[in-house]
Amino acid sequence: MNRTYTAQDIIREFEKWSPKGLAFEWDNVGLQVGTLNKPVKNIMVTLDVLENVVDEAIDKEVDLIIAHHPLLFVKLNQINLDTPKGRIVQKLIKHDITVYAAHTNLDIAKGGVNDVMAELIGVTNCRPLIETGSDSLVKLTVFVPENHSDELRDAISEAGAGHIGHYSHCTYQLSGQGTFKPEAETNPYIGEQGKLEIVDEKRIETIVPKSRLSGVLKAMEEAHPYEEVAYDVYPLLNEGESMGAGRVGELVNPVTLREFVELIKKEYDVPHVRVSGNMDKKVKKVALLGGSGEKYIHKAKRSGADVYITGDMTFHMTQDAMEMGLSVIDPGHHVEKVVCPKVKRYLDEKCNKDGDLNIFVSKAETEPFTIV
Repeated sequence: MNRTYTAQDIIREFEKWSPKGLAFEWDNVGLQVGTLNKPVKNIMVTLDVLENVVDEAIDKEVDLIIAHHPLLFVKLNQINLDTPKGRIVQKLIKHDITVYAAHTNLDIAKGGVNDVMAELIGVTNCRPLIETGSDSLVKLTVFVPENHSDELRDAISEAGAGHIGHYSHCTYQLSGQGTFKPEAETNPYIGEQGKLEIVDEKRIETIVPKSRLSGVLKAMEEAHPYEEVAYDVYPLLNEGESMGAGRVGELVNPVTLREFVELIKKEYDVPHVRVSGNMDKKVKKVALLGGSGEKYIHKAKRSGADVYITGDMTFHMTQDAMEMGLSVIDPGHHVEKVVCPKVKRYLDEKCNKDGDLNIFVSKAETEPFTIV
């Protein structure tokens, strides 16, 4: 069955995984150029939006680019077509290509950049390196005809409701009777205008992270048969899952720093890394942060980590880490590319079950450094 998707459909599904609300306040995430109110067929996932990436997108007739690094990280005072940034914006608008960015929200999101980096090198039992708080929780209560209760429960659960620890689809259900009288200008699913109806219904209660509430409510409305959905949302005092950037975890089996470096080069697909520390030192506890993380070396040390993996380490900060007894591995900023295949897989699973979309990872090179 052929289905037409809009960019908004794709982004709405993507934000169930990586809500914009997770991003740091200083970040610029979300729509960068174009419109989300248009049909899409070809979707490209990329780390960066450079001119060669846009040229690839034009060549492959891309409708939507989903990037990790924002194209417009700093607000523009002008769009000068004689500048590299201006040329990129011009090409995107001329070829009707929409650009959307998920930056620090994808770093923080469960299963995002830092979790992918940890998983690839066997770091387990992870917790955030830099805690940004916990996602506040709400209780959603919705009333639905009994013969639609299973469909609605599954819809809101798939949208992010009902997750407690490693359990999903957690709800509590009660049977009862709902009453209503359709008034003029209604088109009731059940009943007739002016006549009181008594319907066997289920009361479904579940827990929802506040960051996912809008998506859950939309899924609820789409799955519910009634014109007007009866539901309540209550704030809770329960603390949600701890969130934050970076990860701290452990290797199942300790290895030497030298062995760990070779594993990182292989799994992150980088030919070289920069390392400080005793190469024969045993590594058990690992801290990591995708992108630029040198200012968090003290947090990495306080976490008890034997080694800290991050990009863009400078000379003096690396010396400071060395004097603290913290080994450092710098695989570069570009190593965040490892999340791109995960984004593609997620979108394929959630939006492309029938193969109506062409979702792919950019092949354009955006690593600015060459090791010679």
